[in-house]
Amino acid sequence: MEIEFKVNGENVKIDVSPKKRLLDILREDLNLTGTKEGCGKGECGACTVLFNGERVNSCLVPALQLPGSSVVTVEGLRRWKSYPAIERAYVEHGAVQCGFCMTGFAMSTVALLKEQTFPLSREEIKWGLGGNLCRCTGYSKILDAVEEISHRDDILEQVHEDWQHEI
Repeated sequence: MEIEFKVNGENVKIDVSPKKRLLDILREDLNLTGTKEGCGKGECGACTVLFNGERVNSCLVPALQLPGSSVVTVEGLRRWKSYPAIERAYVEHGAVQCGFCMTGFAMSTVALLKEQTFPLSREEIKWGLGGNLCRCTGYSKILDAVEEISHRDDILEQVHEDWQHEI
């Protein structure tokens, strides 16, 4: 099946099985290896991407859903002007240890910041990051980082501006 869709703002045209997962297309066909495979069942969030402006587990998206869609991976997110500040908050709070889950958390963070009013409560952050698992940090440092971000108007304004360019 030949499909056309956008990845990180670029048009992509590939021939793949309709059942091939978006995760595998990104990693194997497009060499975008920032998106990780953890569980392969949609339970860990390591493969989180933005699909038509919504966060999804790319291991659950078959190729037949891709025609005409728009996908943002962590490689695309790294081009957003807001990304360095988000990354810095995670690092400064010690929310990154092995780093395997970090790409999924970063994708979920920008999706959360797009959808919510600010500042976020701890419960809103927990809910917004739900579905992302980390085996190293114990979550409190991750929650601290996102809480700080949600209190920074400069970061929030930039995230919203980045979203406007993405949409």
